[in-house]
Amino acid sequence: MEQPVESFYTIYKDASDEIVVKKSRFIASLCPVESEEEAMLFIENIRKRFWDASHNCYAFIAGIGSNPIMRFNDDGEPSRTAGKPMLDVLSARGLTNIAAVVTRYFGGTLLGTGGLVKAYQAAVIKGLEKSIVIKKELGNRIQLITDYNLIGKIQYYINREDLPVLSTEYTDAVTLDLLVPALKTKAFTAKIEELTNSSANLCIKEQAYYSLINNEVHLF
Repeated sequence: MEQPVESFYTIYKDASDEIVVKKSRFIASLCPVESEEEAMLFIENIRKRFWDASHNCYAFIAGIGSNPIMRFNDDGEPSRTAGKPMLDVLSARGLTNIAAVVTRYFGGTLLGTGGLVKAYQAAVIKGLEKSIVIKKELGNRIQLITDYNLIGKIQYYINREDLPVLSTEYTDAVTLDLLVPALKTKAFTAKIEELTNSSANLCIKEQAYYSLINNEVHLF
């Protein structure tokens, strides 16, 4: 069974922008996706929105394992002048779980194969500039329960390691709900045992991907 990927880069939400090249409009629409089915649904929705366009070319990468699904389509443009160059941009940026559609409204001037490649790539790049690119990191959501007299040095360690704390509850003990990157979980557990002489109660609640966006934790 393939092990989960520790981290990957994608976009946070839909984004779009456009460029004009020799009177042809190239509108880039981008969307985060998690499967080929989601990608194709997004592409179909863009095709319906821009039903009167000359072309709706697409590229997407779906999957975070060792063999992600990669597809592209030129939608009537000369072979490998649209979809493949778009896919190359996404791959070069190290992105996955992302779909891109570039809609072209022909302006009356032929661009040639080289011109088309540059235009479709430039449109995707422009769309990515409007996107929020995020790093999704695999983490363990941990509940930590400890005595009041130990919380100071635990919080100092957590702050030093820059670990996201989701909530803190003060009752007869202190309960922290925090995220620890999967690769650091073993070291974290050992350090808490050292700091508390094994008196703290640790429990892994779930494993999930998370991102820090504008200093806020987002779980996926």
